[in-house]
Amino acid sequence: MIEVTFDQLQGWLIAFLWPFVRIAAFIMAAPLWGHSSVPAQVKIGLAAVLAIVMAPILPPLPDVPIMSWAGLGIMIEQMLIGVAIGLVMRVTLAVVMAAGEYIGLQMGLGFATFFSPALGTNTMILSRVLYIVTLLMLLAFNGHLVVIEILATSFDTLPIGMGGFNSAAWEMLARYGGTIFVAGLLLALPVVASLLIINLSLGILNRASPQLTIFSIGFPLTLVVGLMLMMVLMTDLAGFLERLFMEGFAFMRELLVVMAPITN
Repeated sequence: MIEVTFDQLQGWLIAFLWPFVRIAAFIMAAPLWGHSSVPAQVKIGLAAVLAIVMAPILPPLPDVPIMSWAGLGIMIEQMLIGVAIGLVMRVTLAVVMAAGEYIGLQMGLGFATFFSPALGTNTMILSRVLYIVTLLMLLAFNGHLVVIEILATSFDTLPIGMGGFNSAAWEMLARYGGTIFVAGLLLALPVVASLLIINLSLGILNRASPQLTIFSIGFPLTLVVGLMLMMVLMTDLAGFLERLFMEGFAFMRELLVVMAPITN
């Protein structure tokens, strides 16, 4: 007859629960696994499987009871780490959505919006298309496997129960949000600049010849030229996304190192 003592059960629960909290928080915050179309049962099951797989390779865990204030603090600590990694990935993928917003406004597609359950707000159709392409490119580059690898190595960089964070990491994470505007504008700049020149030319033409109905030709012209420029832009999109993903992965690793508490 197999007997399980309370200490053994406590050790098994600790080895599973605390990694599970970090992984589950990451899955909920990440854009790929945390999408609203993915059932909650699948998210929890994936987090449980990853926690079981990573449990044997974890560094020594603190001897802290789960049902205690110290155990609650460790759970909150793991949630913050998982959410931080997921937010970096979400910010990285939001770059193309920002670029789609800039391009769509210049093309005159500001009215072509629909409700996105994942974001809880209306998004432009062009942003949604670029976002789907980016997710497919992430899978093609095996970026999802790289992110899971970074999550697994985070238990070595930030062991469970380390007792605090470096406050500079949160400022670093907040500043990384500027990547949405900087990289998004760089991606959309060729199309936006070309369409802006066309709009300025149409404005000058309207002043020179008021009887010419610019509004009847302006929208079709900007739409057709915008679609042609998007075709040209798509040829270099893979290279841009590859660089964007590499920068995002490098920032994840750097953020984990900075999050470690400063020891005197």
